[in-house]
Amino acid sequence: MGDLLGKLFEQHELTKEEMIYFLKHLTPDLKYRLFDLAVQTRKKFYNESVFMRGLIEFSNFCKQDCLYCGLRRSNSRAERYRLTEEEILECAAEGYRLGYRSFVLQSGEDCYFTEERMISLVKNMKAQYPDAAITLSIGERSEAFYRALFDAGTDRYLLRHEAASRSLYQALHPGMSYDNRVNCLWTLKKMGYQVGAGFMVGLPGQTCEHLAEDLLFLKELHPEMIGIGPFIPHSATPLKAAQGGTVEDTLVMIAMARLLIPDALMPATTAMGSLDREGREKALLAGSNVVMPILSPLKVREKYALYENKICMGDEAARCRSCIEMRIAAAGFKIELSRGDHCSFITHT
Repeated sequence: MGDLLGKLFEQHELTKEEMIYFLKHLTPDLKYRLFDLAVQTRKKFYNESVFMRGLIEFSNFCKQDCLYCGLRRSNSRAERYRLTEEEILECAAEGYRLGYRSFVLQSGEDCYFTEERMISLVKNMKAQYPDAAITLSIGERSEAFYRALFDAGTDRYLLRHEAASRSLYQALHPGMSYDNRVNCLWTLKKMGYQVGAGFMVGLPGQTCEHLAEDLLFLKELHPEMIGIGPFIPHSATPLKAAQGGTVEDTLVMIAMARLLIPDALMPATTAMGSLDREGREKALLAGSNVVMPILSPLKVREKYALYENKICMGDEAARCRSCIEMRIAAAGFKIELSRGDHCSFITHT
């Protein structure tokens, strides 16, 4: 086990069989060493910096029916909303005043937000805030759509691969195509986006083999951003009675991803903080280096419920930033409010 951890740290790779063995035999002492090596690795590329992204969740309509997600189209209990372009720009304006220079626009797969509407939004944001980075996280679209939004000024695109196992992916995503998901990620990567992928830990039916496949997929894709969080059941989904993922298991995946893809930007997710009051700090101490405070209007925050009991639903944007900033400083890290580009893109921006 010590040799495997050394190989992971020094060579940034393990075989699938080695990963499975490592996950099945990880002791508390080795876990502590794993987290420590992940932090050392992150420091080589990003020092003590933790990058802040302002998150704007602008629509909770979704055409997909993923079994784990509270936004799934079959959830008749969901109170749907869409922000107007003006409302989205108001959120960005508030975030800019608070110092954010990186914005993440996230929604369900909402066909209302056409190529034309998204181009208008991105161009207006870029015109007003030319020094800010814009990330989209709006699901699977066509290659032409991705190209048009890239040309309009979008810098990054988040699209979690969700499961590298074809069978697990198909079981959780009725009506969706595993191949299309993977093709979207490679298309975005080749197009020049800073790309984000990732997965949840603790999904029903997920095994150590599946987790190893997820890590190997990330190693092959080498995305600029990697989002890993725990599965949290939602009461209005088919998986409502399933056991959720744990913070501890998620920390192991974060640390292993950091060692496998050492230069990645990795968020300490809100889901971690929702399961454990110090979950985001623990993620930072396992290799994460990004946080995404919410800028969405208070009136809609509770409606964007991928899962339930989400934190920060009642905090104003200024309070949210102040709170997370104090937490990050207390954990021994330094807030970074710049664009926060991936290190390989810094010379090009």
